[in-house]
Amino acid sequence: MFARAFRVKSNTAIKGSDRRKLRADVTAAFPMLGADQVSELIPGKEELNIVKLYAHKGDTVTVYMSGGNPILFELEKSLCPTVYTLWSYPDLLPTFTTWPLVHEKLVGGADLMLPGLVVPPAGLPQVQKGDLCAIALVGNRAPIAIGVAAMSTDEMLASGLRGRGFSVLHTYQDYLWQSGDKSSPPAIAPLAVDPTDLSEEKVDLTLQGDLRNLALEGEEENGRAHRACGEQSLPEASEDTTSRTLNQESSDSKPLQEQMDELLQQCFLHALKSRVKKADLPLLTSTLFGSHMFSCCPEGKQLDIKKSSYKKLSKFLQHMQKEQIIEVKELSKGVESIVAVDWRHPKITTFIIPESSLTSKTVQEDSREQPYHPPDIKPLYCIPASMTQLFQGSGHKKGSTLEGSEVRKIIIDYAKRNNLVDAINKNLVNLDPILCDCILEKHEHHVVMKLPWDSLLTRCMESLQPAYQVTFPGQEPIVKKGKICPIDITLALRTYNKKVTVVRNLEVYGLDPCSVAAILQQQCQASTTVTPDPGTKDSMQVQIQGNQIHHLGKLLLAFIILAWSPETLSTTPKETGKKEVEMEASVLHTVD
Repeated sequence: MFARAFRVKSNTAIKGSDRRKLRADVTAAFPMLGADQVSELIPGKEELNIVKLYAHKGDTVTVYMSGGNPILFELEKSLCPTVYTLWSYPDLLPTFTTWPLVHEKLVGGADLMLPGLVVPPAGLPQVQKGDLCAIALVGNRAPIAIGVAAMSTDEMLASGLRGRGFSVLHTYQDYLWQSGDKSSPPAIAPLAVDPTDLSEEKVDLTLQGDLRNLALEGEEENGRAHRACGEQSLPEASEDTTSRTLNQESSDSKPLQEQMDELLQQCFLHALKSRVKKADLPLLTSTLFGSHMFSCCPEGKQLDIKKSSYKKLSKFLQHMQKEQIIEVKELSKGVESIVAVDWRHPKITTFIIPESSLTSKTVQEDSREQPYHPPDIKPLYCIPASMTQLFQGSGHKKGSTLEGSEVRKIIIDYAKRNNLVDAINKNLVNLDPILCDCILEKHEHHVVMKLPWDSLLTRCMESLQPAYQVTFPGQEPIVKKGKICPIDITLALRTYNKKVTVVRNLEVYGLDPCSVAAILQQQCQASTTVTPDPGTKDSMQVQIQGNQIHHLGKLLLAFIILAWSPETLSTTPKETGKKEVEMEASVLHTVD
């Protein structure tokens, strides 16, 4: 519906009576939301706008905007959540899973074909024809699309997963999403779906290519190329992996729940013994689980706390606290942190780290020993077509890059070689036709006959195109046209007035976004995510929860203050619906 640009008819602030009616409608449409959650979604005093628009097919749609983001849209008197809302309430709608390659097709306006679904071991969610559904990608529960079921779950299974499954209304990266802050999906604990852990029958089905045939049949039914998203099939699993998995299941007589309990405790002790340090405390329990315990999970196994007897991380940590291994406190409302660890506890001291983990740890420590060396950056000037005549005498042609000192030398030599230096005043240079064409405006051609040396050189520099050279230690220089992108630090406002700090263009300076995110996560004690930077081809951006500009300034200064000028770093506070004091233009000025 929003695959193409829409036309806005009106944009008005909501009235108090309409706000109350909207709350009632949301409660009726989504009964699983509690009163507090409805109040968060439809705030009482925050700005809330009603936008009426026309979709490209002529449909009239009402969109509700809060905090600069679309949170709901109404179509034919039915309320639908946007992806921004579903990222905060991922269980609001029954969620179906598909493959990442399908997302591009959905953004282009395609519907989701049934052969493109990933069927979890527990089966598909139960829905009826016409029900609103969310669509997520394998590996992340954050929905990337909202659609209407074209048939019930029973009909989907009866059809053999053939045909059109969902009419897609709205997707991540469509024009409705672009009307918000354009944030990326958060990383939410994935569904218990692992393509390599599928049942033997599903693996055989994949290897036989039946799903590909189903996708082609679905494409013939619709007769449209954009239905090709159904062609995506499950990734092929090797026979060795399948047989190894089946052998492990048959040889291990322990119940799955007991196995998961043991794996959970193993990863917990491993994390405390090898990864968590005293300086890291207090440590968010979510950080312990997501950043430390997950990385300690042995290869070939998947840590899923829902399959354990504890079901929730808080219950597991309460059990560990009863054993006096850790102490957990609620330092802020609703947020638990580990404030103390007894590293002398017998369970920690007697725990033996697996050999595979020791090997990977050694590799990591070796990589950490290599300090960061900032690149050498030189500004360059590129010769455009309009100035080739001025530089061709010195052996340079269009597109050649020169340093500032080389440009000045060439201009001075040109003036002297052509006897352009004024005979009376040596500080002036007579302009010949070539210089006139290169540096003068049209209205100046018959007015300006001479220029001082500094004015001549300045105009020449300004007429050249900017370029730069980046040289990393031990590597060949890299020359690129245009101005070098600064490290951009943006303070943004997300849904429900939550602030996030976004950092872009780290790769330009040889900084690994994942490494920067890991350091910031420890220093700021806040969640971090690394996602593709919208609008770029292969650049990544780091998002940190909260206003972390001060920590970022100190970290980046530690990396680069000795190598780069203040103009390299720029901060741009962008908060929709709020007026804040403008910060300094450089991070160097934000750090004491």
